[in-house]
Amino acid sequence: MTTLRIEARRDAATGLFYLAIHMPADAPEPFVTTVPRYASAAAAEQDLVASITAAASRPR
Repeated sequence: MTTLRIEARRDAATGLFYLAIHMPADAPEPFVTTVPRYASAAAAEQDLVASITAAASRPR
C-alpha cells in the first residue's frame, strides 16, 4: 500500500504557507505542492481536510 506525507511549509518569499505532498512518504522531494496562500499551517491543514471531506461526500 502506498503511503503519503503531507506537510505545511512556509514560503520564504511571501511568508505564507503551502502544502507539500510526498508520495511515497519517504520521498525527498514533494510529488505536488499547492501555491502559498495560507496565513498559517493550521489554515492549510484545515483546508486540506475540508477538501477531502467535500470530495468524499460527493455522490458518484
